[in-house]
Amino acid sequence: MAQQQKNGQEPDLNQLRKVRREKLAELQQNGKDPFVITKYDQTHHSQEIKDSFDELEGKKVSIAGRMMSKRVMGKASFCNVQDLKGNIQSYVARDSVGEENYKEFKKLDVGDVIGIEGEVFKTKTGEMSIHASHVTLLSKSLQILPEKFHGLTNTDTRYRQRYVDLIMNPEVKDTFIKRSRIISAIRKYLDGQGFMEVETPMLVANAGGAAARPFETHFNALNEDLKLRISLELYLKRLIVGGLEKVYEIGRVFRNEGLDTRHNPEFTLMELYQAYTDYNGMMDLTENLYRHVAQEVLGTTKIVYNGIEMDLGKPFERITMVDAVKKYAGVDWNEVETLEQAREIAKEHNIEFEERHKKGDILNLFFEEYVEEHLVQPTFVMDHPIEISPLTKKKPENPDYVERFEFFMNGWEMANAYSELNDPIDQRERFKAQEEQLAQGDEEANTTDEDFLNALEIGMPPTGGIGFGIDRMCMLLTDSAAIRDVLLFPTMKSIGGAEGKKTDKKEESEPAVKIDLSKVKVEPLFEDAVDFDTFSKSDFRVVKVEACEAVPKSKKLLKFTLNDGTDRKRTILSGIHEYYEPEELVGKTCVAITNLPPRKMMGIDSEGMLISAVHEYDGQEALNLLMLDDSIPAGAKLY
Repeated sequence: MAQQQKNGQEPDLNQLRKVRREKLAELQQNGKDPFVITKYDQTHHSQEIKDSFDELEGKKVSIAGRMMSKRVMGKASFCNVQDLKGNIQSYVARDSVGEENYKEFKKLDVGDVIGIEGEVFKTKTGEMSIHASHVTLLSKSLQILPEKFHGLTNTDTRYRQRYVDLIMNPEVKDTFIKRSRIISAIRKYLDGQGFMEVETPMLVANAGGAAARPFETHFNALNEDLKLRISLELYLKRLIVGGLEKVYEIGRVFRNEGLDTRHNPEFTLMELYQAYTDYNGMMDLTENLYRHVAQEVLGTTKIVYNGIEMDLGKPFERITMVDAVKKYAGVDWNEVETLEQAREIAKEHNIEFEERHKKGDILNLFFEEYVEEHLVQPTFVMDHPIEISPLTKKKPENPDYVERFEFFMNGWEMANAYSELNDPIDQRERFKAQEEQLAQGDEEANTTDEDFLNALEIGMPPTGGIGFGIDRMCMLLTDSAAIRDVLLFPTMKSIGGAEGKKTDKKEESEPAVKIDLSKVKVEPLFEDAVDFDTFSKSDFRVVKVEACEAVPKSKKLLKFTLNDGTDRKRTILSGIHEYYEPEELVGKTCVAITNLPPRKMMGIDSEGMLISAVHEYDGQEALNLLMLDDSIPAGAKLY
């Protein structure tokens, strides 16, 4: 039925597009081509007129924007124009604009960009409006905007066609206006503190300064392989060596990693470095900066994210990583003396670790598993193990730990700061340890940067440094659920890209594989709760995938945030990462059993089971997540 409706709508849409092109051709033949217009004198925006109505009433103004609705009623009509600041109604009467201009107005389409000159007035119903004296077509829209009552809701289409998303969803435009103001507020604060904004290379021979896998490229002119930067750190520190005592940069960095609700392979990072201070100075700066930005952009230091209030006005909590693990996991790391002890405790607490992991690495695994989710209010977690901090000064009183903190809100890491390592001999040894990890298979380990070591040998003063994830900051301050909601153009899998073309060629040259359905099996994860022969005890519901991300420390599990038709979001974990990347599944419509008891998986409650088909053929096992037509609403019961 849904397919029939879709097929039935397609010719109508094509016809509407054809009519719009015919209207454009007629305008061009009559010497009224809108695309030859180069400028329009716009005196006001819609919201400015509303805010200053008492001053502007009866005065002439001109506005420009996109026509979002039109009601033609004989000799007089109304239209609504949307611009940067909002929207405003215009009253267009034949007697006011003239017969010819009124005839042209009646042929305009929703989506056209127009200019309106006229007087500010208030209608009988009390709506602030413009009484038009002339309407000008500035650009002809040849496409059809989404239907106004339902708007643009498909997340995949929204991200791919952000220009339509901005037109149809005012809250989206507001988010990106706030993002711009957030970055401006950061610059304003740092400039006021005497920092200098600088720019450093994006194409580098050695991508260091963070634990991440870089993107690689080739520079033809020099015949050299280069990488896209993963951090801003090493070049900014060179500037500290050169005598620029307070520097910062806000820019894109690139990390060759997966996509989920908090990660995008290119994102905006802000790093700053200040000579003659330490990580305590960076904590003070962070508190003051966050308060300033919130007050400047939101007008308050209290923010609400996903219904939870966080208070930036109160002093931020400060706790060491060891004390945090003791508080939330009940394990006192001060009593763990050897690597063997650390491994035994990890096994007792079901913490998965690798052979290469040392004592400090395992402490960090405990922190990630037991602590992070509790750090909702602003919190500084200080004094990290040296194994996970290759660029940080050791604590003089305890060289197993370093002067580093991570800033957390909402259970997320928001910033990372150090008392920067300025000992070139110690730094060389840290790089050497990183090279060993790289040789053992850690693709995110740093490599030795000889020029950076040379800079340290010239002499770098004691320095504090910090890196802020701007996108996560924007998520919190705009109450946005996913990083893609604060990126104008997030990374998306190409439609019909190289992979798709390869698939098409394969399908053309090879016959489809016939699956022996007798070999299909369903794995009984919930034997006690479900009769897998008849599924008689199961409540099957349609669910919409609102977010999907890889579960940390698990190679198989994906964590789904689902709309199941109720007021709350449902979390389900599914071991299908081998077959799907998280970004492929966002926005999909699936089927889940929703009446199962919560089941702990990697410390997370999984509230049900997504339905997939597992088939084995010729010794190979493959899995297919059951996906439905998007027109089926969330919460629909399946029989």
